Amino acid sequence: MWLHLIVTLTCLVISTPGFAHGADQHVLGTIVAIDATHVEIKTTKGQSVNVRLNKQTQYKDKRNPKGAGVPEVGDRVVIKAEKSEKKGDKMLLATEINFSSAKRVPAPIPPTPVN
Repeated sequence: MWLHLIVTLTCLVISTPGFAHGADQHVLGTIVAIDATHVEIKTTKGQSVNVRLNKQTQYKDKRNPKGAGVPEVGDRVVIKAEKSEKKGDKMLLATEINFSSAKRVPAPIPPTPVN
């Protein structure tokens, strides 16, 4: 009897984190196109994914956490999105966009030794 109770409670505890995650989806890739209403991502598998943007979409720059910038074409992104609530609309709606600028700062040139 106790064994059944322990197994049942263990299964419930293990499955609980899955419910807390919700219906959010994540899109990883590089920005191919972006404007005020949508962003097009080329995923790591080579697929093209369109995600809608709205005024509630939050942007987080990994290189400048306090900045208020927006991503640009070529930036790497992880988009947290949810399915559209409109019937028949299969496009995702971005709730949060984490991005890292593709622009790289050149490495400093080491000084040459003087003999």
